Amino acid sequence: MNRTALMFFVCGVLLLALTGCLEETTVELPQPRELTRDAVGHYCGMIVEDHPGPKAQVFVAGRDTPIWFSSVRDAFAFTKLPGEVKNIRAIYVNDMGKATNWNAPETGTWIDARKAHFVLNSDRRGGMGAKETVPFSNSEAAAGFIAKHGGNTVDFSEVPADYVLGDDNPQSGADAHEGHHGLKKRDGES
Repeated sequence: MNRTALMFFVCGVLLLALTGCLEETTVELPQPRELTRDAVGHYCGMIVEDHPGPKAQVFVAGRDTPIWFSSVRDAFAFTKLPGEVKNIRAIYVNDMGKATNWNAPETGTWIDARKAHFVLNSDRRGGMGAKETVPFSNSEAAAGFIAKHGGNTVDFSEVPADYVLGDDNPQSGADAHEGHHGLKKRDGES
C-alpha cells in the first residue's frame, strides 16, 4: 500500500470513529415507582403514605431507587439546597388534576415535574402541614384548582427558592428552633 492510500485509510477510520462519537445517544430515564409503605420521606424520616397531598420522588445518578418526599415542596427544596446532590436524573410528582383523593393520590398519577404546572399560595396544605407546591399536567386543571383554592400558577423553573425553603409551619417545643427543612434558626427568629 502506498503512503497516500495509507493516509486516506487512516483518515477514513478516524472520521468513522469521530462520527460514532458524535451520534446522539438517548439516555433512558427511570420510570416512576408506585408508593408503598416502605417509602420514607427524605427530610421527615416518616412513612410518605401517611401524609396528605401530592408526593414526589427523585432519581439521582448512581442510585436505582427513588428518594421519596412527603410533599412536592420538599422535593423542590432538595433541588435548591446547596448541600444536596445535584446529579438529578428525574423528578416525578402526583398530578393532582388526575388524582381524586387529596389525602392519598392514587397510583398512576405520576408525571414529570419538569413538564408540570404548579399552583403556589393555595389554601391546601401538603405533608407536614406546610404550604404546598401543587402539580398539574395541564394548565386548565390548575386554573380549576385555583378557582376553588386560590393561588397562582408557575412552571417548574419559576418556583421561587424562598417559597420552598421558607418556614410557614408554626412549631412549638423542642423543635421551635428548626425550620421546615431542619435549617437552624437563630434565637429570636420566627
